[in-house]
Amino acid sequence: MTGLAAESARAGRALHAPPEDLTQVELIWIEKQIEHWIRFGREVREQVLDRRRRILFFPPGTTFALVRWATNEHGTVLSRLDILRAVGSGEPCQTIPTVTPGSDILLRVDGWPKVERMLQLIDAIEAIGIDPVEVAPDHWRHVHNRLTAGETLRAYTMQRHRAFLLARRIGA
Repeated sequence: MTGLAAESARAGRALHAPPEDLTQVELIWIEKQIEHWIRFGREVREQVLDRRRRILFFPPGTTFALVRWATNEHGTVLSRLDILRAVGSGEPCQTIPTVTPGSDILLRVDGWPKVERMLQLIDAIEAIGIDPVEVAPDHWRHVHNRLTAGETLRAYTMQRHRAFLLARRIGA
């Protein structure tokens, strides 16, 4: 093995196992080749592997957005945005590259036009004063389903957000 594959293998053996209840996300940034970043989310720990790679750790129940982009000599080969919910130990989850052990996929879009639209939607939510981490998970599922079906999205409003917060408070 050479290059990044060798570095990944060495780093994988050298790392201590993450605590059972934390989801780890490996990010990589090789300018204009491979770029993985978190658009929103609240990590509780960060581990820097080298100047190009780091691992973020998220507690169970935390929502975060992972953006992955890659190119080669022929152009963009990957453009994806996933909104994920970190799972607790023993919870069922879906596997996603760079996410260990996996997570609950709330939304997944592929292709730059859809990724760009989602980034604009996240910006709009922030513009009304709501942290995207606090958005109702069902809203992200709604957006995913509507985008998949080619239907119009319902806006996430402050009124919807308050209703979600009240329902969460009473345990509904």
